[in-house]
Amino acid sequence: MSQPLRYEELTSALARVGYGEDAAEFHGMLCGALCVKPAQQIDLLGLLKEGEGGEFENLGDDDTLPKLCAQSAQSLASSEMTFAPLLPDDEQPLGSRAQSLGAWCEGFLFGLATGPKLDMKRCSAEMKEILRDLTQFTQAVLGENDDTEIEETAYAELVEYLRVGVQLIFMELRGSARRETESNETTLH
Repeated sequence: MSQPLRYEELTSALARVGYGEDAAEFHGMLCGALCVKPAQQIDLLGLLKEGEGGEFENLGDDDTLPKLCAQSAQSLASSEMTFAPLLPDDEQPLGSRAQSLGAWCEGFLFGLATGPKLDMKRCSAEMKEILRDLTQFTQAVLGENDDTEIEETAYAELVEYLRVGVQLIFMELRGSARRETESNETTLH
């Protein structure tokens, strides 16, 4: 697999096509969509339009977004739990990173809604809890008088929870489809 895309690279690629929202939100939308449909069925221009409500004619010659889609799909499907949300680097202020975490979660929940309607009665209790938590994470902010060291630790724990939680949601929603695909590929070879 090629080198994973960095947050700054995605921000630049999105700016080139006129997307003005947080790059984390777009990655969240993409990952949410990947949880409910195969990568080849995801309309990247459609996600851009739905995310910002703008008019995007095409992606041009830039292959950044298709590569991100492929990388994200591969990491979500990996049995090695390699998935990570695309968020600003630790060098950025904690407040900005917390805001991007909230935007990522908002985008993810939106992306889930791009597929067939989720039947929450059929979802596991664990998945329901994760979705409730992600909904709360959309409100992530840093208080002015909070202890930075404690908040850094809390942020790192939230990112880890998000990483594992999204992987579990993917496995629950797309795991059976992935197993069927792998079974068919094994049969064909």
